[in-house]
Amino acid sequence: MSLYLQLFLSFLQIGAFSFGGGYAAMPLIQQQVVDLHGWLTLSEFTDLITISQMTPGPIAINSATFVGTRVGGFAGALCATAGCVLPSCILVSILAWAYLKYRNLSVIQDVLSSLRPAVIAMIASSGMAILVSILWPQGISIAQTAMGLISSAHLRGFFIFLGALALLIRFRMNPIHVMLLSGAAEVAWQMVFA
Repeated sequence: MSLYLQLFLSFLQIGAFSFGGGYAAMPLIQQQVVDLHGWLTLSEFTDLITISQMTPGPIAINSATFVGTRVGGFAGALCATAGCVLPSCILVSILAWAYLKYRNLSVIQDVLSSLRPAVIAMIASSGMAILVSILWPQGISIAQTAMGLISSAHLRGFFIFLGALALLIRFRMNPIHVMLLSGAAEVAWQMVFA
């Protein structure tokens, strides 16, 4: 199977099954891009999520374009992005028609309500995988203690994570400002202690 077809089909699956938006797509992207095809390492996948967050547009589409470009150049980016977008175009058209016609049925409301916990679980799973990859890039050994395994650079990343979480939840700060402050904190640390 050609690389372009693999990119198209992989991101077609991601686009077809990433219910709940970009964050819910992260475990699917990780499974296809890191685990199944090995196009990126877990560390590169973490960088991909960061880049996808910093650029305008949905995470899944940005990821498809990034991975496609990295693996197959411009043509790879087109194939991966087309695969990611196609299911949404088809499904949204069908669902919009059905929702407008049947939105008052209680079964529709029940189905939508039952999908929310699954989406939250998918987001939490992906978030934990990224956090673990930041703190323990070589993996976690049961024989070693967690604090002994975390280097100062990784501990610093954890404290930036906690600070960003506090700014987002407690102070309801704009996510763009939190990202800028996180980057500024790392630059300041490097300038003072490096």
